[in-house]
Amino acid sequence: MADPARARRLAKRISTIVASAIEYEIKDPRLAGVTITDAKVTADLHDATLYYTVMGRSLEDDPDYGGAAAALDGAKGVLRSKVGAGTGVRFTPTLTFVRDTVPDAAHRMSELLAAAQAADADLARIREGKQPVGDPNPYREAPGQSGAEDSGHGERSGD
Repeated sequence: MADPARARRLAKRISTIVASAIEYEIKDPRLAGVTITDAKVTADLHDATLYYTVMGRSLEDDPDYGGAAAALDGAKGVLRSKVGAGTGVRFTPTLTFVRDTVPDAAHRMSELLAAAQAADADLARIREGKQPVGDPNPYREAPGQSGAEDSGHGERSGD
């Protein structure tokens, strides 16, 4: 079994090599918005999983996830050759590409937080200048009693 630190270093090196190859060497237009976000290598250093995300070309443009997945699958052999040449390990790991859904989840969470903040602001605006219903002091005291007197608990009297 390999050293976990070595697996992390190899994963980082693999992600760098693949990202560089996608950006500068592979001329597939479907890979134009692909970014490698993370990489994991198994403990035996035989399999590497690369996580990627696809950015749209403009704000209105939806990313082409299917095209990017097909392009990565098609370029898997070339990328594996580049990884083998760039890492110098005895066995070049197999590459598996998985779409990273963390950015989508983070965007959805941001939308939910913004909606909650807007609802809080609306509620604060509605409550502005309003008085609570009922008695301002709902805890009634018996006449002649105040909260500062001894309630009989604690010290024993007569000692």
